[in-house]
Amino acid sequence: MRGGANSHLMLADDDCYYVVKFRNNPQHSRVLINELICYVLLERLGLPTPGWSIVEVSPSLIERDPQLVMEDSSRALRCEPGLHFGSRYPVDPTRQAVYDYVPLSLLRMVVNLDAFLGMVCFDKWVSNADGRQSIFFRDQARRWVGSDALDLERRPIRPRSLVYVVNMIDHGFAFNAQHWDFSDTPELGLYTRREVYEEVRGYKDFEPWISRIRNLSTDGLDEAYKQIPVSWHGGEWDRLEALLERLYNRRQDVPDLLARSKQAERDPFPNWSLAAARGAQR
Repeated sequence: MRGGANSHLMLADDDCYYVVKFRNNPQHSRVLINELICYVLLERLGLPTPGWSIVEVSPSLIERDPQLVMEDSSRALRCEPGLHFGSRYPVDPTRQAVYDYVPLSLLRMVVNLDAFLGMVCFDKWVSNADGRQSIFFRDQARRWVGSDALDLERRPIRPRSLVYVVNMIDHGFAFNAQHWDFSDTPELGLYTRREVYEEVRGYKDFEPWISRIRNLSTDGLDEAYKQIPVSWHGGEWDRLEALLERLYNRRQDVPDLLARSKQAERDPFPNWSLAAARGAQR
């Protein structure tokens, strides 16, 4: 797969495909921890992501598959056996396409397009040092009926019809990647296609996600913490606990971080007035 972590698309014994980030990837083993924490929290917040799993890759598979290598600068790096992070591929790749780009005419037809507003809240909160990554695919509308992602009154759709949906992926650069700190520059965590933000007029357009983040209990962080394999961090419990504590304490800062984004070189929220932006929620 593309990307600096040199992930591999693998079929697991649950008959699902996973994009697997290996512990010894060229970026850092901490990006696996970042992925796991973010996926757990995103599930709690109701934002659209693929499923995830800790994937065990056996030594025998590594030995017999010559493709299980990664490129690190000018040398080939052999994938290690053990426990790794897997982001489930949302469709069967042998039968259906997934796109990381769709033309603007289709982008505006994505049924859960407002998820980008929730994700910018999330990315600012976790200090995602990368641009927002997403994938698009077609799915039956009935799978989205009843969720926050689909407003049937505004845009009536037959439950069995096929629609374009978005899933949010690749959270390895949360917490400023392997540095495990928080850099709140305005440009970080934004999606390249700024059209997804064109409906923003004020803080109310970022609801319910601002409120969900600000009201998040420690249960979600505890859930993530307990599932992280020791082999991913080598016993850095103190550093990990300090990271999660800082993350929890940042929940109330989300409105201010969103307002600060208007200082980006290309304002992501041009229809949100500066006067409204200065009046951050308290």
